[in-house]
Amino acid sequence: MPITSTILSVAARHPLRLAIAGDDERLTYGQLVADARRAFSAIGDLHAHQAAPPRPAPETSGIPITAVSLASPFHTVRIAAALAGYRAIAMVLDPLWPLADRVRAIRAAGAGVVVADDPALADALAEAGWTGALVSWEELRLAERRATPAPPPEPRSADEPFLLLFSSGTTSAPKAFVKTRGQYRANVGVSRAHLGAEPRRVTLAPGTASYSLTLYAAVEALATGGTVHLGETGAAPGILRAERIDRLVAVPAVIRALADAGRRDPRLLRSLGLVVAGGARLPSGLRADLARAAPAARIVEYYGAAEIGFIGGRGEDGLIDPYEGVEVRVHDDAGAVVHDGALGTVWVRAASCSAGYLAGAAAAPIDAAGEARAGDAAGAGADSEVRVGDAAGAARGVSADADGGARPIDVAGASGTALRDADGWATVGDVGRMHAGRLELVGRAGDVVATGGHKVSLAEVERAFDGVSGVGAACAIAEPHDALGSVIALVIEGAAPADALRAHARAGLAPQFAPRRWYRVAALPRTVGGKIRRGATAELVAAGGAERL
Repeated sequence: MPITSTILSVAARHPLRLAIAGDDERLTYGQLVADARRAFSAIGDLHAHQAAPPRPAPETSGIPITAVSLASPFHTVRIAAALAGYRAIAMVLDPLWPLADRVRAIRAAGAGVVVADDPALADALAEAGWTGALVSWEELRLAERRATPAPPPEPRSADEPFLLLFSSGTTSAPKAFVKTRGQYRANVGVSRAHLGAEPRRVTLAPGTASYSLTLYAAVEALATGGTVHLGETGAAPGILRAERIDRLVAVPAVIRALADAGRRDPRLLRSLGLVVAGGARLPSGLRADLARAAPAARIVEYYGAAEIGFIGGRGEDGLIDPYEGVEVRVHDDAGAVVHDGALGTVWVRAASCSAGYLAGAAAAPIDAAGEARAGDAAGAGADSEVRVGDAAGAARGVSADADGGARPIDVAGASGTALRDADGWATVGDVGRMHAGRLELVGRAGDVVATGGHKVSLAEVERAFDGVSGVGAACAIAEPHDALGSVIALVIEGAAPADALRAHARAGLAPQFAPRRWYRVAALPRTVGGKIRRGATAELVAAGGAERL
């Protein structure tokens, strides 16, 4: 992990500097090094004393895997940071996933130790024939106190895997992939140059650590000698009041909740000098609200994918400028690079890109009966439902061979594990257009639909309703139509009346883009990271779970 050399350096020179804080616990850089030695020793003993240890997945190079499935972001990051300086892989697993999906992921990855506070998980793993060791957080802390400290952590090879993550599940079932230290070091370079990660900077990264944005915010803070405060989204206002936070890293749904809180308490966001938004585009109305609530803050948006890493910075006009060393191009369905302005699949070549997905380690789609309730995750309210997994099919892309021919690449890992092609180009199925070297991101595969002979971007329909009074959030979907093939429907959170929505659509959208049907729901289905799940929204409407306007 790219944090170990910095942790050791700061611990030697500034041992009392705060490293991570949360859950009423704090670790300075000096304490973090001592903590890592005991944590790795205790976890290493758990791996070593197994009669028939699980075999790690081939993609992990045989390195022992420790799965962490805890609600606490602080404890999750603490364990990941402790393992970073040793030959170990931390697997961050969402504790809100249904039990069967967590069991499937642990077994498929070959995790030998699981740290979790769910007694049902231990029973389910034993019933499934898993032979590793599961400990609760308190049991691990007790083992650490008894353990003989391991040798000090040390920087390790760039090509060594150290982290096992899962994709967000926005458009398909979450898929497992491995990150090497070198890939994350490339990401840290972008954080230093563009995202304000600096020594002594105090960052707040609210949300579950199983979401890659939150986990990486902790990584970049430790990799640059800063401080990171962690906690569930509902705790963020309290942290902002109690601590002098000067940098916030969050998804738009969390930023919305904090901007609303800042309107009620004008002092809440006054200390912020920088807000870094990722995970989805920041709507223009929200950007304006944030600027009013945090007048001293510079707002930075980035575009990236957990599997690929940082790709580019988004300007206020919505166009994306690729970062240094990152190449972006757009292909048509035959694998050819398209001309400026033409719609196609976005392909990226970057040093931060993972090699591929773990075969068989994707979580299964979650049906309506298995929805996970995530409290106030994504800032959507205490009773919001946050769903992971999706029934959408695997997206496929086409990559150009060196000789110009087209070669299909399975980008979703459904029948294989490839992410990059032989030349290092990769896609997660995003759709966009190039404009003189800048990328216009339209959406994911499946976000462009045909209606009446026209191709319509559902994401562009949604953006037309940014900032409309009475629309808290919107999701465009395609519904079947006998004559047109499909028609556009808009599903909103909020109290906007149908007449006002139709008038806004007539004024601001071409006829083929204007929704023909309108629905209202109390809460749109979202991933744990706060992204709206289009497939689940369509299923909700089809099942009669939305009010027709």
